[in-house]
Amino acid sequence: MDSLPKGIKGIIGPSILSADLSKLTDESRRLLDAGADYLHLDVMDGHFVPNLTIGHPVIKCLRKNIPKVYFDAHMMVAKPEQWIEEMAGAGVNQYTFHIESTTKESMPEIIRKIKEADMKVGLGIKPKTDISVVEEYINDIDVVLIMTVEPGFGGQKFMGDMMEKIRWLRKTYPQLLHIEVDGGVSTKTIDDCAQAGANMIVSGSALIDSKQPDKDIEQMRNLIDENLKSKKLHLQITNNEHCSH
Repeated sequence: MDSLPKGIKGIIGPSILSADLSKLTDESRRLLDAGADYLHLDVMDGHFVPNLTIGHPVIKCLRKNIPKVYFDAHMMVAKPEQWIEEMAGAGVNQYTFHIESTTKESMPEIIRKIKEADMKVGLGIKPKTDISVVEEYINDIDVVLIMTVEPGFGGQKFMGDMMEKIRWLRKTYPQLLHIEVDGGVSTKTIDDCAQAGANMIVSGSALIDSKQPDKDIEQMRNLIDENLKSKKLHLQITNNEHCSH
């Protein structure tokens, strides 16, 4: 899959943060063969978060080896505007940056540049950030990413109290197709995400370390789809241009 579905449905994206980065292609293929829908690529600059991971040169190499998979670059960086062209050139499909990493005055230009680079716009918020900050951008973005851990490190404990943000988003903005959740998500916590209305699921160490990632991915996706169906959200299609480009 090199694009997001037009309807609301469960999609599972392993985070490569916990993977053996010296075997990134092999690890990615292993999880894709197990049924993963996309790859969540954690980019950290050591400034916005106190950790340092991969950048666009590594992603470009990964793209050469895996040409037709949806790449979601989670930009945990202090200057998100700095890397837009590089990430687009590396083959990124979705550029997800944090609202806390920039100023309100810079937001429109960053969103515009991401769209002009032919990438989808993801907007992430940290656990302590009020969900209402996304309201004025909701019609200009494609995905809202709800962090259920503090960004910067893998293997943290899932923050269940963040589910209220997801419930509020689903209820308030039914036109928003993709609500992504990232941090401590596993087969043990997926039900909370599903019931809240999340559909785009990032799972890191739980899938990387799993002895049966295919069954875990299937279980996660089925729980999401069952809950979306019960809410009649799986039939929802939007005609908004920003969700179909």
